[in-house]
Amino acid sequence: MSEIYEKKVEVPAEYHTVVFGVYDSNLRKIEKNFNVNFSSHNGDNVFSGDEKNVECAIRVIDELNSLAGNGEEITAQTVDYAISVALKEIDVKLEKLSGDIICHTVMGKIVAPKTVGQKNYVDNIKNKMITFGIGPAGTGKTYLAMAMAIDAFKKDEVMRIILTRPAIEAGEKLGFLPGDLQSKVDPYLRPLYDALYQIMGAEQYQKNFEKGLIEVAPLAYMRGRTLDNSFIILDEAQNTTPAQMKMFLTRIGFGSKVVVTGDLSQKDLPDGQISGLDNALYVLKKVDDIGVSYLTSVDIVRHPLVQKIVNAYDKYEEKKSKQREHSNSGKGTSLGNKNDRESWNSSGKKRN
Repeated sequence: MSEIYEKKVEVPAEYHTVVFGVYDSNLRKIEKNFNVNFSSHNGDNVFSGDEKNVECAIRVIDELNSLAGNGEEITAQTVDYAISVALKEIDVKLEKLSGDIICHTVMGKIVAPKTVGQKNYVDNIKNKMITFGIGPAGTGKTYLAMAMAIDAFKKDEVMRIILTRPAIEAGEKLGFLPGDLQSKVDPYLRPLYDALYQIMGAEQYQKNFEKGLIEVAPLAYMRGRTLDNSFIILDEAQNTTPAQMKMFLTRIGFGSKVVVTGDLSQKDLPDGQISGLDNALYVLKKVDDIGVSYLTSVDIVRHPLVQKIVNAYDKYEEKKSKQREHSNSGKGTSLGNKNDRESWNSSGKKRN
């Protein structure tokens, strides 16, 4: 039986409630995730258990200490991310992430990257002309892109903001919805409006919209245009076809910046249709001035339950994929295999 390892951790008295959590909720979470025990005697705070796990637990407490010392808010998501970083042995300081402020919402809330993946994503947007943000729901792909667009707009780095997404029908035909064409496609664009209202405010948005400085439109409206001096965001890009993606990327003019976001695990395309996002990532992988940021479940900043749901589905899809590979063994390479993508042209049709 291995010897139990013990180590003290220093937490200033004034930070106890913030770091340990209400009713020690943060401590309980740390104990559960690292399989360690915490005790406090005569002012000494001690973790005990396996040496590696104890060191990880102390790393989390030290990170929370630093955030508390800087006056940062420590939420359940902050604690969950600090634990994930320690478990995966990622070399990052959370306090450095909190200092990279993009802008503020109309309610005064700070908009800033909260994870390593998000910071890399934001850095790519700053430094690259085109950035692909790939990841599951809740990783802040669209929201951070929107914040960067509004910040660039306010600083006069671009003259207008253009937001677009494919109007994919998820089980309901556009013709069944009431109103004119714009009314029919508005529900598909609602997530973009929501982010605009939160960061810019409904009144300011309406003024800029009426001036034509902000445009929210379905992807089909981009055909035949040249978009100069604009910050353009293509959301839900996994639902584009290769032809649509090529059409969109070739609209870009001088002085523009583009962010393409998508979740490769949530495609609503017809069976057998190649995603334009998949195709673009392969075709453009060696093109300069294009950045690609892959966000994972670790980067999810919604309710902690969302991270668990994404992980559960990832495991399920991985299991299904292995079963398909086993059943298809000896039958040749599947059409969606990465090694076979060279044979697909930009229209999504296979070359002979």
